[in-house]
Amino acid sequence: MLPRSPHLKWLFLDLNAYFASVEQQARPELRGRPVGVLPLQSEGTCIIAASYEAKAFGIKTGTPVREARQLCPDIQLVPARHELYVKYHHLIVAEIDRHIPIAHVGSIDEVACELLGPQRERPAAMALARQVKRGILDRVGECLRCSIGIAPNRFGAKVASDMQKPDGLTVIEPGEMPDRLFTLELRDLAGIGANMERRLNAAGIHSVRDLAGIAPKHARQIWGSVAGERFWYGLQGVDVPMPGEVTDRHSIGHSRILPPALRPPEEARQVARRLLAKAAVRLRRYGCTARVLVISARLESGAGWAIEARFAPTQDSVPLLAALERGWPDLTAQHGRPRLKKVGITLLGLAPLAEYMPDLFATADPAWQHRQARLSRLSGAMDTLNRRFGSDTVMLGLLPAVDLDYAGAKVAFNRIPETSEFTD
Repeated sequence: MLPRSPHLKWLFLDLNAYFASVEQQARPELRGRPVGVLPLQSEGTCIIAASYEAKAFGIKTGTPVREARQLCPDIQLVPARHELYVKYHHLIVAEIDRHIPIAHVGSIDEVACELLGPQRERPAAMALARQVKRGILDRVGECLRCSIGIAPNRFGAKVASDMQKPDGLTVIEPGEMPDRLFTLELRDLAGIGANMERRLNAAGIHSVRDLAGIAPKHARQIWGSVAGERFWYGLQGVDVPMPGEVTDRHSIGHSRILPPALRPPEEARQVARRLLAKAAVRLRRYGCTARVLVISARLESGAGWAIEARFAPTQDSVPLLAALERGWPDLTAQHGRPRLKKVGITLLGLAPLAEYMPDLFATADPAWQHRQARLSRLSGAMDTLNRRFGSDTVMLGLLPAVDLDYAGAKVAFNRIPETSEFTD
């Protein structure tokens, strides 16, 4: 077995009800009141973040708006303001960095810090955690509470941060893992969702104690990859990479929940084009090419649809949009004229532009060379104009009838948008 960390090593900070707390911080009239954050202002959507006042009524992420109003008639429903959440994220990160360097930003509301030297002693670690909490409240915002977990490994610190909310501080000593976690449910562990819980149950594992008692190779078999073995070691207190942690950029994507007016296929197609145009801007900013486009949708009926298009590596908007136009008719071919609840696009097969090797025969064709140069100049000129005069100053095709705030950058659970993305 890999060696366990003999001392406290990680401090993991989780911001409580982050989106809703930022709204309460920015709008004093919302403080102390139940708040639900929506992806867009529509009765046909669901809650993406709830304040603790709202959670007291049973409202949580995924609660439909109509149900939320029934549970709490006084709930304040506000559309998400992702640029504001990113702004506060950077303010909070800067404040944490005043007290201890940040080793890893897990998401917009989670950071991990490595304890060094005397900080690894329990009294010093707890004092540091309280300093960080007080600094955020005093210097960033009084509504921005956080829960902090301290443990010998990052996995344990993450789990500890979830054990007491809101405004918690939990320490798991090296000798307490995995036993300290035996009172938790499997779903309480970071990295175990509904599907993985079913797989564990099918393998005869129904508790954290059961999981800790199997062999690491057995965990690998259940997960179907080395991730299971890493998870098992994390449970034992060994410092291994967090479940699902990705260090390299493998894809670029955007998705949106559609308001009712944009749910017919033609209107949804225009939104998909807009999302793909945004992804193409990011692709060029990162200096990458893509060779696969995945277009996906969720229908009002609950059915899903997706299609994959492959092409020569490119970063130009014209061939990417052409690939979308070729693939979109498959939606109506399979489902008639459905109403779409959500649409998404993902670019895969990313590689640095400097590594792109075009087809030898194509490069010998002057017409091909001329066309590629024109496409590159066109995409570059569009990016320049949109940066200078604002997003959507110039774009290919029709502009969907959506608010720019709706079509702008959004915060994913594991990706924090760059500030420039809010003007793409």
